[in-house]
Amino acid sequence: MQLSTRKQKILAAVIDLYVSTGEPVGSKAICDILDFSVSSATVRNELSELSEMGLLDQPHTSAGRVPSHKGYRLYIDTLMKRRPLSSEEQRYIDSLLLPSAYDPQKLLDGVARALAGMTRFAAVSITPSSGEAEIRAIQFVQTSRRTAMVILMTSAGTMKSRVFHCDFDLTPDILRVFYRVLNERLVGLPVSTITPAYIQSLAVSLGDMSMLMSSPLMALLDVAQDAMQAEVLTDGEMNLLFYREFSQDELRRIMDFLSRPQELSRMLMKPANNVRVLIGEETDQPELSGSSVVVSRYAVGGKDAGALAIIGPTRMNYSRIISNIEYLSNSVGRMLTELMDSE
Repeated sequence: MQLSTRKQKILAAVIDLYVSTGEPVGSKAICDILDFSVSSATVRNELSELSEMGLLDQPHTSAGRVPSHKGYRLYIDTLMKRRPLSSEEQRYIDSLLLPSAYDPQKLLDGVARALAGMTRFAAVSITPSSGEAEIRAIQFVQTSRRTAMVILMTSAGTMKSRVFHCDFDLTPDILRVFYRVLNERLVGLPVSTITPAYIQSLAVSLGDMSMLMSSPLMALLDVAQDAMQAEVLTDGEMNLLFYREFSQDELRRIMDFLSRPQELSRMLMKPANNVRVLIGEETDQPELSGSSVVVSRYAVGGKDAGALAIIGPTRMNYSRIISNIEYLSNSVGRMLTELMDSE
């Protein structure tokens, strides 16, 4: 859709004013912020034409204009000016992540909370699935006289653990045997290899040692199956209660959708090179017909791994949100890659 320069500036002005005030925008307010001189009558004519093009809506006959979903799409794709994060803003985001930067699980658990706090919207974090990842290392940590924790680390940057119990006293020497045997046999194999049948065949190959290792083998099977599943973590749902754009029925439908992790994952995990903005019906979810979703995929070791997203009303500061989520997802991917490479 081709717009004159004047129409472009007026449309951008309407969206910027509406995002900041939440009130329908009139011609006088637009004249006050345009960088060129134009009469209110001319602006009213342009607003009328933009409405006929489907880019603006008029809630009431005597009211000003508000952006339509079509108008937001044009604005994001062609008119929006990206605002890079300042050094201070980058340091703030880093400060939210650094306390858990050395623990993949804590890092991923905290990302949705950090994103919800930064944006004041509902936030979603999808952790990497290790279905195509390889086993990087298997560690053991003794937790009591007869219990220990097995920790599985994968090339996707995930780390899963499970406590197991033995019918005999564990010693550092026994745990070293567990470590040596399993790392020699399993490191470098796809996580998907660890199936009940594989564990059974592994136990048979261990001969007499299989009785000693039955508990850690079963715990390893459990953590491998956990690692195969991407987790969908949400936070900040209550933030949506403070936006008057949402009716009670709309809020109920959004909350219901956020409670369905498989559908959330399908929507957010589609391959993409850049931050995606889905507006209303573009989400293909009836529950989100009045919402916008901003999603950014992150990579671990150069491969697509997980996703971060926010869900909120269509009236949002897209430039700021996109910059925040892009920086956050890049930081998470970098930290997980560094953790993976350090193992």
